[in-house]
Amino acid sequence: MAKKISSRPISLSTQPESVTLIDVAKVAGVAPMTVSRALNRPELVRSDTQKKVLDAVRATGYVPNMLAGGLASSKSRLVAILLPTIANSIFAETVQALVDKLTEAGYQTLLGLTAYSTAREEALVEAILGRRPDGIVLAGTSHTKATVERLTKARIPVVEIWDLTNKPIDTVIGFSHEEVGKQVARHLLDKGYRRFGIVSVDDPRGLRRGKSLIAELRKQGIADTAFKILPAPATLQVGREGAALLFDEARPEVIVCSSDTLAQGVLAEAASRKLSVPRDVAVMGFGDLSTAAHVYPSLSTVRVDGTTIGMKAADALLSRFGASPSSMDMPARIDTGFSIIDRESA
Repeated sequence: MAKKISSRPISLSTQPESVTLIDVAKVAGVAPMTVSRALNRPELVRSDTQKKVLDAVRATGYVPNMLAGGLASSKSRLVAILLPTIANSIFAETVQALVDKLTEAGYQTLLGLTAYSTAREEALVEAILGRRPDGIVLAGTSHTKATVERLTKARIPVVEIWDLTNKPIDTVIGFSHEEVGKQVARHLLDKGYRRFGIVSVDDPRGLRRGKSLIAELRKQGIADTAFKILPAPATLQVGREGAALLFDEARPEVIVCSSDTLAQGVLAEAASRKLSVPRDVAVMGFGDLSTAAHVYPSLSTVRVDGTTIGMKAADALLSRFGASPSSMDMPARIDTGFSIIDRESA
């Protein structure tokens, strides 16, 4: 699939390059020492004064510096990477390529886990910004309003990965989950399948793929698709549980899974019931993990070029680290695409 790059300027002309404690004091109408006390020793400050200071902090986007004062103007050479989970290896290639390239350039990385929670991501972003990272990488494009505002005002490079949006915070590198769902539906319809089931964990991107698949099936006259959503993270056991629900209730001809890990659980559950794959039920995964080609039967799946995503994310960060502040007003959208891999299971 061809790669598309587009840009959308955003205006940050009203925001200073680096908001200081003095700036907060001016907005709040108090002394800098009062701001310091309100943030570090709130019990020493009157409640109405503390409210003024906190309102000014939010208005200016000020982030308290947790580093030594003498280091405040220096680069931290730290990049934070926030992922939903490391319970399976779907992000492994991306993280490895990203970390390798940043390490080679002299940067250290910090990994945070959001557990698919935007609220937890918000808390992690708040904590990490206090360490003055040079850049932040986020998996996905769904964030709280507070997270987006904080990152915009921080004026550091932000790369969203494994997704696409027309309104990135800064730079987004990945693929369309809606397009994956649509193309998988068309691919399996072309093979003659008509009774579909979906097994997914409660992952926003996986759910979007499933909803897109269902929408495309409806366009083709297939109204009923069983959709089983189980708690994250994706494991073989969760895949077996989802398959068991489908086998007991719907008996689909093909089961589409939100990850290869779930799909391998479906294969195991089918085998335990003496069902032949793909004769009795076909199985489709997502991610093309290193094990997908070697299970029996080999797993049909969707391949995402995680290594390319990681390398391009590192390139985007490194180019911005050496660029002028004005270049940070030009977000980029990079589509790395995907491909459907036909193997024995479907």
